[in-house]
Amino acid sequence: MQVLKFGGSSMGTAESISSVISIVKKRAESGSVAVVVSAMKGVTDQLVETCDRMERASFSYEETIKNLEERHYSVARQMLPAQAQSELITELKLILNELEDVLQGVSLVQEITPKTRDFIMGFGERLSAKLLTYLVKNEGIESSYTDARSFIVTDSRFGNARVDEETTYKKIKNYFNGSGKTKVYVVTGFIAANRAKLPTTLGRGGSDYTASLLGAALKSELIEIWTDVNGLMTADPVKVKRAFPIYEISYEEAMELSHFGAKVIYPPTLIPALKAQIPIVIKNTFDPSQPGTSIRKEIQPTHNLIKGLSSIGNITMLTVKGSGMIGVSGIAARIFTSLADADVNIIMITQASSEHTVSIAVPPNQSETAKNAIQSEFEQEMLGHEIDEVDVEKDLSVIAVVGDNMKNIPGIAGRVFRALGRNGINIRAIAQGSSERNISFVVNNKDEKKAINTLHDAFFLAGVKTVNLYVAGIGLIGGTLLEMIRGQLQVFYDDYNIDFCLRGVANSRQMLIREEGVPLSDWNEQLDNHGKPTSLPEFISQIKQHNLPNSIFVDCTASDEVSEIYPELLSSSISVVTPNKKANSGSLKYYQELHDLASKHNVAFKYETNAGAGLPIISTIDELVSTGDQVDKIEGVLSGTLSYIFNSFTGDQKFSEIVRQAREKGYTEPDPREDLNGRDVARKLLILAREAGFKIEPEDIDVQNLVPEPARNGMDVDQFFEKLSEYDHEFEKMRLEAEEHGKKLCYIARFENGRGVVKLEKISADHPFYGLDGSDNIMALYTRYYKESPMVIKGPGAGANVTSGGIVADILRVVSTKAASNAG
Repeated sequence: MQVLKFGGSSMGTAESISSVISIVKKRAESGSVAVVVSAMKGVTDQLVETCDRMERASFSYEETIKNLEERHYSVARQMLPAQAQSELITELKLILNELEDVLQGVSLVQEITPKTRDFIMGFGERLSAKLLTYLVKNEGIESSYTDARSFIVTDSRFGNARVDEETTYKKIKNYFNGSGKTKVYVVTGFIAANRAKLPTTLGRGGSDYTASLLGAALKSELIEIWTDVNGLMTADPVKVKRAFPIYEISYEEAMELSHFGAKVIYPPTLIPALKAQIPIVIKNTFDPSQPGTSIRKEIQPTHNLIKGLSSIGNITMLTVKGSGMIGVSGIAARIFTSLADADVNIIMITQASSEHTVSIAVPPNQSETAKNAIQSEFEQEMLGHEIDEVDVEKDLSVIAVVGDNMKNIPGIAGRVFRALGRNGINIRAIAQGSSERNISFVVNNKDEKKAINTLHDAFFLAGVKTVNLYVAGIGLIGGTLLEMIRGQLQVFYDDYNIDFCLRGVANSRQMLIREEGVPLSDWNEQLDNHGKPTSLPEFISQIKQHNLPNSIFVDCTASDEVSEIYPELLSSSISVVTPNKKANSGSLKYYQELHDLASKHNVAFKYETNAGAGLPIISTIDELVSTGDQVDKIEGVLSGTLSYIFNSFTGDQKFSEIVRQAREKGYTEPDPREDLNGRDVARKLLILAREAGFKIEPEDIDVQNLVPEPARNGMDVDQFFEKLSEYDHEFEKMRLEAEEHGKKLCYIARFENGRGVVKLEKISADHPFYGLDGSDNIMALYTRYYKESPMVIKGPGAGANVTSGGIVADILRVVSTKAASNAG
């Protein structure tokens, strides 16, 4: 006897049922087939809702009957010839009339007993089994409608009845051995009956259990569970988009995954198959050529350290603690006995080694029952303050990491918790069985998806990291950055194991943020067509709601407002990468706060491009300091704009003409006074000094403003240039004075002896900066180790490409730091 089970999605429409019939016909060619069916997709939920609403208030059940009638009749009319429809519709009508009679009785008393509810819940399977029986007969195959209530015997625990296996197996054998020439038995899943022949149900998902019981009793070669996915997955594909099928898994691994929320298979299903050593194969009704998942005792070894991840959301954790528990035998037994007597389902248990604390995870609808049961059991101890009142924590999720390989390889637990810690996921409780096949832990509900994706990347994708980017400021720098990443996507994936995903973009006018991602190929068109008015608080709020692992906020603005939200991002375990200098050049207190938050929440705050664009200036200072060197003096030309202006100021052109030319080339800000006033250079020097370990404020740096005082305020850019031209002779005078002494003008930032100065200087030919040309930056570091001859870093200090390249380098540093941490 072959045993096949088809779920609600397989029985949901005429099209899907056609696929079911094709599979059944093929199996029937090689022998008899028992086909276990669930109710049509959504039918059981509709019956549950109808019962709930009728119990709470007056509710018209006629709509439910009408909907069920339409769905089942519609399939019959689509799939059967006219002459064959009437008999099936009559049979369906008889079942629906029976349901209507029951619902009418419920509506009169507005009360549903568990016994009545179980009776109502079984109508979906009865309807779908009757429907499929006639459809298979129409294909010329001898088939019979088989009501499982006639042979599956349970206790009277309505809603989740326990099967009497011995009696059930005898009845199954007797039924099928005396069934004559039937080729296909269409069996109602989910429903059974107690010894008094009253209908019971096997719990939601119980149709799988029905199939397993049939397979075990009839000693089938295997049991096939047909569903709408390609087998048991490495994680829930709704939560983890990169989940993929598991081709082989042991009974024990499958039990662990199903217990902790893997929905493809119902946990009790595995017990009869395990006892009888019958493999279970999970296959896709809509893609039957796929191999699916084979659950068996002996499986081939794989290179994966773990087999899968599963989770249960919205659990409640009860914690029992107190000094009266230490060293007292029988405490745990009393807790579990009290919960068993109250019929509470325990999902997870963990106990402190000191015996001071026991935590139990339970479904939320049983939390009050569980709390009352424990407090009743320990009433005297609580009155004597030996045990505290039971602590109840809600809105939690339990996640399980499962795999037989875990017991043979050290360090798995460390790798799990390191990966979670690097992504700011706080763990509330941990449990690991002695078999070492399962590590379970509890997190906040909001972190469930993030935790599963983090671990899935770490264990299943060969080190590939999905990096989730949110970019604010998509002008010249931000736009160039996105194009640079787009052009190198395959390189990043192949060479660096990084899969970039743009989740959000924003400029000053519009923003677009999507958890499923914004295509890098046409992000600008997507923003234009689907963006909405920018609201920075809303943008940040949605990033936090996404709560994705390896999230990086890239600030390509020059905005104070954006830099002020860094603490909120870092506190939410979101790394920040930015060329925006505002945050690091404000108060020392704010600078230190940002670094403390990044350290506290295990995230990165990277800003290499704050000084020198793509030049490795900040990282070099950091490395010198971290290796024990001491920076004594910093000297540099830190403005590509001012470097270009004074390198071009050779006497061939007037000073104002060179400034205008620099603006036309895009070297200056739209208003060149922002460059000439020296404040931007001062900010860079301040940041470099702080990176070197000096605790200084902005006022500790003296700045020479090159904008003539009358031209500083009260005029637009055109008026500024007119006014600047009036001072060309003064700048020319300074240039000539320098030239007479064999020197040249250079706008230099210098920090020494706790003070900084930014000013225009005359430098001689032996100065390290004398040969500077174009818009290059240069920096000289005088340290304990580089005292006589400074370390010099020179190169382009401005431009969209070099700045964007520096931002990409920072992003890679963030990812590589996390990767190294996760790998251990």
